[in-house]
Amino acid sequence: MFDLDNWQEIFATIKKNKLRTFLTSLGVGWGIFMLVIMLGAGNGLKNGVMSDFRGSATNSFFMWAQTTAKAYKGMKPGRNYNFNNADVMVLQQMKELAVVSPQIQMGGYRGSNNAIRGLKTGNFEIGGVYPNISDIQEIRVVQGRFLNENDVREKRKVCVIGSRVKEVLFRADENPIGDYILISGVYFQVIGVTTPMGNGGDARQQAQRIQVPFPTFQNAFNCGDIVGWFAISAKKGIPASDAEKKVMALVKERHKIAVDDEQAIGHWNMEKQFNKVNGLFVGINALVWFVGIGTLIAGVIGISNIMLIIVKERTKEIGVKRALGATPSIVVGQIILESVFLTLMAGYFGLVFGIGLLELINKLVGAGVPMFKNPSVDLKAALIALSVLVVAGALAGLIPARRAVAVHPVEALRAE
Repeated sequence: MFDLDNWQEIFATIKKNKLRTFLTSLGVGWGIFMLVIMLGAGNGLKNGVMSDFRGSATNSFFMWAQTTAKAYKGMKPGRNYNFNNADVMVLQQMKELAVVSPQIQMGGYRGSNNAIRGLKTGNFEIGGVYPNISDIQEIRVVQGRFLNENDVREKRKVCVIGSRVKEVLFRADENPIGDYILISGVYFQVIGVTTPMGNGGDARQQAQRIQVPFPTFQNAFNCGDIVGWFAISAKKGIPASDAEKKVMALVKERHKIAVDDEQAIGHWNMEKQFNKVNGLFVGINALVWFVGIGTLIAGVIGISNIMLIIVKERTKEIGVKRALGATPSIVVGQIILESVFLTLMAGYFGLVFGIGLLELINKLVGAGVPMFKNPSVDLKAALIALSVLVVAGALAGLIPARRAVAVHPVEALRAE
């Protein structure tokens, strides 16, 4: 490898056949280029989709009351019911659950109501929450603070507003902390401002949400002990799906709902959705590597064919070396070295151009496409690709090298 004569011969061969070398190397370079682009595009799509899960506990699930579909214990189907405060206390005793956070919203899920400050008004989501919701959905407070246990215990008329609420009800130079907003005839003091963590619909909802202490909401808006829905997370090591089944069974028993009534309780499992999306991208990544490696192999086969031609052209030269005492290992080593060098150089330029194009795409796209973020290839993937190239280059030179040493020195010297 460190023999200067070997390298001089390699460069002399490349210089003598520039076009042939370029076209042969193009196959390998194109293969690694396409592999990098596909990996980067896959990562960009994954980053964009996974950003929707950002800020949420992936071992969590949500459930809400719906209309029953089956008769049970003398009660007709089509019965309406509500979760209540007693359900909260029972669920908090379950050993499988880490966080039980009841919630309620004015107007129901995604309902909006007027909030007024002075002459300004806006339609926003107004909900009652417990402070432990921050253990399930990460909340970024940019001004003031979030709700705490004292707010809940003392049923304070305070609220935390989203960034969009601040934009609508306050001027840019105004500090909303300590000011008041009017909601359905009740004044609430602003104690904090939040901003969304992720992207998509959930993030937009968070930005236009007004959150007040759960007991305060029930009292201020005459909700009794009704609970709108539950946000729940399972303890570490316990699948959220298993915890969800036990919770639903318990709630059905408490509210006299048939065990096989699938319609009575609405539910959404974050863990299931996360695993589905994650599994999809594992499959996409495997397909990318399969196609990319296949393209590389096609390029390497081209390198191998060219090395066969080179060996045939240099048969007499190889015969001279063998006659002067060169061992088969020396001849094999030189041919494999040339093959690996061509493969690595082509792969290197393909890798550089691929990464350069991904960086250009990243700058052009920026934050303009929420579903496509930071298309890039990590160092591990790049090293794996280069390792594959080294092995492939060695294999590409092995067959021509074995053919070279198989020729008897005397016959090689007679070759024209």
